Amino acid sequence: MKTLLTSAVSLAALATGAFAADDVTLQLKWVTQAQFAGYYVALEKGYYEEADLDVTIKAGGPDIAPVQVLLGGGADVMVDWMPSALAARENGAPIVNIAQPFKSSGMMLTCLKESGVTSPADFPGKTLGVWFFGNEYPFLSWMSKLNIPTTGGADGVEVLKQGFNVDPLLQKQAACISTMTYNEYWQVIDAGISADDLITFKYEDEGVATLEDGLYVMEEKLADPAFEDKMVRFVAASMKGWKWAEENPEEAAEIVLEYDETGAQTIGHQVRMMGEVAKLTAGSNGALDEADYQRTVDTLMGGGSDPVITKMPEGAWTHAITDKALN
Repeated sequence: MKTLLTSAVSLAALATGAFAADDVTLQLKWVTQAQFAGYYVALEKGYYEEADLDVTIKAGGPDIAPVQVLLGGGADVMVDWMPSALAARENGAPIVNIAQPFKSSGMMLTCLKESGVTSPADFPGKTLGVWFFGNEYPFLSWMSKLNIPTTGGADGVEVLKQGFNVDPLLQKQAACISTMTYNEYWQVIDAGISADDLITFKYEDEGVATLEDGLYVMEEKLADPAFEDKMVRFVAASMKGWKWAEENPEEAAEIVLEYDETGAQTIGHQVRMMGEVAKLTAGSNGALDEADYQRTVDTLMGGGSDPVITKMPEGAWTHAITDKALN
């Protein structure tokens, strides 16, 4: 299907003498999966083509830092979580949020009931699995809010640097591990552990939710009217893809699988993932909600003696793109 689409576009361009579409490279935060369905739908359905864009989607992975790809010129726009983006900005990376397709957080801790954890009050003395590479910031902010040290001991938690899998829980190396509502939680279930044997703590429910998958670009590029115009068209087409994916989860999952070159994904898992992701994008038209942004900032700055960010960010987001994209 992808080859036929490319051929059709090429023939149409030759027939009409149309100008070449503007190139846009998108760097994803993680591997090809339904977490990014809106972009693949926009590509497959021709929404980018209709916007005169030639979009290349680059999958992420455990060895790929989206912000480094962006800073190095390997992408025009990236998908990242706001905690890592704001931390990077405070450390000198001039990146700006131009759109926020994800409205809600899917992050949570998933615990074995047999570990004795029934509430956050039971965390001290336990080992908790935590993702790093920028994904640890929401967890660290939460522990700071609870006044629980992350340096171990009876009054603190032992932090296990968790790989991007659920092995620490399955092997009982940790009482709780980091999971997403749309992915790792279901890996635990598929591994044979009953939901009745688990207890989950959603960051949304604990009052420490931070914004996740947003679109970020280099600040200096926004001064270029041509780049701004490309991003307006890119965001408009991407949000069209996201809304189509929300309404057609099974077909969206099938589209994602077409672009998965690893062959590691299954249709059942991707359909389930798309259904959960749709809950997180629901209610967003792509424009960053200022209240959600402020909640994220407050959470990251509320880290006691060791906050994720130490000062109120300036210029970290803009509505300039979505204001035009949504008209």
